[in-house]
Amino acid sequence: MKLSILDLAFIAQGGTAAQALANSVDLARHAEDWGYERFWLAEHHNMPGIASAATAIAIGHVAGGTRRIRVGAGGIMLPNHSPLVIAEQFGTLETLYPGRIDLGLGRAPGTDGRTLQALRRSPAAAENFPRDVVELRSLLGPLQVGQRVQAVPGTGLEVPLWILGSSLFGARLAAHLGLPYAFASHFAPQALRDALDLYRVEFQPSGQLKEPYAMAGVNVFAAPSDAEAKRLFTSVQQQFAALVRGTPGQLPPPIDDIESYWSPAEKAHACAMLEYSFVGDPETVGQGLRRFVEQTGVDEVMAVSAIHDHGARLASYRLLAESMM
Repeated sequence: MKLSILDLAFIAQGGTAAQALANSVDLARHAEDWGYERFWLAEHHNMPGIASAATAIAIGHVAGGTRRIRVGAGGIMLPNHSPLVIAEQFGTLETLYPGRIDLGLGRAPGTDGRTLQALRRSPAAAENFPRDVVELRSLLGPLQVGQRVQAVPGTGLEVPLWILGSSLFGARLAAHLGLPYAFASHFAPQALRDALDLYRVEFQPSGQLKEPYAMAGVNVFAAPSDAEAKRLFTSVQQQFAALVRGTPGQLPPPIDDIESYWSPAEKAHACAMLEYSFVGDPETVGQGLRRFVEQTGVDEVMAVSAIHDHGARLASYRLLAESMM
């Protein structure tokens, strides 16, 4: 089973964005040695705990600090940008790091309504997502006779595109365009099975992909003991409770008693969003992930580990890789 990493360049409480980005490079270097397939960063705006807003720059930073692992976007929120600008950015990345760049595309803005206004984008831009994906693919494809606008660099580089999603919309679009599909089940698990089924049934081969290829995001918190892993998990549980409260912040340190932290309503909401979380010692995590893959049939798993301490985060990814050997 292929394993990959989704990193949001988490800013730990008491830390800085500079430390978060340095930790991303360090994690990617270790992931490369541990056999991970790819390392993606995601576009989020106005989030005090996430340092990957300038996603293409962060990808270049990580790619420059590694040698082999694929590096990419999980994803770029295309409604925030023109297809030409993204083609130029990722064409540049592909030129600098040939054969190592992925471009995952999402339809959501990656932020709240007020920040969307600050981005100078209309909420209606999401309606143009399918058309923008097609335009972007053409800009990264071969130069056509009479083509007046091209991405330099970008044209002809065929940077692999992915469609990201948490609903049937993205699954259907990925299927119709013949693109690989990544489902965000690490925070929006409800439609996972239906989306995967629809994607496989409606898939149409393309120049990039002949058969459907699906990846699912999951939360992983591995430690030498189940108890230690559950304690590490309280950081993301607090983080999701803060989202429910409308007070997002930096990634908090773990606590001993999560039940005293959240209300029953916050717990229910956070637990529903974190349904696909694998928490425990290597055996517990490994068994759980194997069952998940058997039940869903995904071709690849992308792990997210929002762990406050960088050393513990490295250990979690190492234990995960070892558990799946």
